Amino acid sequence: MAYFPPFLLLLSLSWASSAASTESSFRECMLTQVGSDSIILSSSSSVYTQVLEFSQQNPRWLNSSRKPVLIITPVHESEIQVAILCSRKHELQVRVRSGGHDYEGLSFLSDTPFIIIDLIYLRSIEINLAEETAWVQAGATLGELYYKIANLSKVHGFPAGLCPSVGLGGHVSGGGFGTMLRKFGLAADNVLDAYLIDVNGKLLDRQAMGKDLFWAIRGGGGGSFGIVLAWKIRLVRVPATVTAFTVERTDQEGATKLIHRWQYIANKLHEDLFIRIIAQKLGRSGQGIKASFNSLFLGGKDKLIPLMKQSFPELGLQAKDCIEMSWIQSILYFAGYHKDDHPELLLNRITSYKSFYKAKSDFVNEPVSETALEGVWKMFQEEDVLTLLIADPYGGRMDEISESATPFPHRKGNIYNIQYMIKWDVNNYEAENRHVQWIRKLYRYMTPYVSKSPRSAYVNYRDLDIGTNKHSNTSYSEASVWGKKYFKGNFRRLAHIKTKVDPQNFFRNEQSLPILSPVPASKLRA
Repeated sequence: MAYFPPFLLLLSLSWASSAASTESSFRECMLTQVGSDSIILSSSSSVYTQVLEFSQQNPRWLNSSRKPVLIITPVHESEIQVAILCSRKHELQVRVRSGGHDYEGLSFLSDTPFIIIDLIYLRSIEINLAEETAWVQAGATLGELYYKIANLSKVHGFPAGLCPSVGLGGHVSGGGFGTMLRKFGLAADNVLDAYLIDVNGKLLDRQAMGKDLFWAIRGGGGGSFGIVLAWKIRLVRVPATVTAFTVERTDQEGATKLIHRWQYIANKLHEDLFIRIIAQKLGRSGQGIKASFNSLFLGGKDKLIPLMKQSFPELGLQAKDCIEMSWIQSILYFAGYHKDDHPELLLNRITSYKSFYKAKSDFVNEPVSETALEGVWKMFQEEDVLTLLIADPYGGRMDEISESATPFPHRKGNIYNIQYMIKWDVNNYEAENRHVQWIRKLYRYMTPYVSKSPRSAYVNYRDLDIGTNKHSNTSYSEASVWGKKYFKGNFRRLAHIKTKVDPQNFFRNEQSLPILSPVPASKLRA
């Protein structure tokens, strides 16, 4: 039997007693205001683990010991307001979850006592086709939004991400891009209004929050300013018929040369045309790579094929490669379903296949050489699991929006964004460490070929490798290590706004925005 020194046993008992006391005090605080504890789940609840794990998309975090004291599943905004005030009173951090796709688990992990506010029941969608707008609660998923739009109109859509189970709350907070970004920009570029609950529990709309805070929440990342309850979005017009294609080429079939050529035209193509690249190893133990040229065109193939012959003849696109479909069918297609599958599949809030993964990101301003790309493929062969490089093209509408229009600064001058990802099925410390070290090595290899001063990254592809807040009052200069990668010249403005709206840094996580200087509580009360 293992021996534990008496002082460790006493310390463990003290921690347990403190946690129980905090939980009891918080619950009493909530009950005083909301009158029912049905929305409060403790670790003793029979459904606590089920709710905690339901929307976690990366199984790496399932066995973490950093679990919430309580999970709150509000059905009304007032319950969120009370949860914030009670958390402040009892010194509990708050983590907010909408879809559970947070790459580093920041929406459901913390090193200090915390609660999760899970927005799963706050997912109403109200569409006004006459105004071509919609109010969407933050707990709704992209799939639920797309499904609702398509049920009402065949010629409307929304420019957001490809994965249907992503939650609107976090997705829009970080920018949010998908297959129509070259035509309509980001999801955040199409936000007209929002409801936000701030650190004082007040519900603010666009007018009440002011232009600075409204600017900050549309791309400044989640978890820093408050809890977004709902977004008012602008719907966009889409053709009744769109066209998709996926052309695959191996390195033996000239994939590297095609990728190299794609870099010169990807951001210059007609704004109706989006062609991304997914490169991966040929089989988990095979040699060589396969590149998939995955495309959406907002129109019919009769217009697409001449356009491709003019702009990218090297790919050799043929009519048989093109599939005409409706916009909602294209959502199914890019989500990995068949275009003729029933759209109700988009209502599934969890992905059908989950694997352990680590991801990183880059932006590319100059084409990467063939030799450098071949170096990437060589590194792919070092791993016996799935390794991916996904390149999403920019240009078009993205070139027309200024870097300071929203906090998302990656606009003109970027050819494309890269997402690197490694996935594995069997997890243990040794395997995880090996795979994570590999992707870090790949990231170091790419240093000379990607954006510089700063080397940029996408905040919705959270990456704690590029820097973390070491403590609750991490300085601006410390946080700028990662902040300038995500936000470039917008980082200081974001920190100013954070300091103004949350001066004691209540809403925080490992990569939340810093306050410029702590404001003592006594001064706030004065």
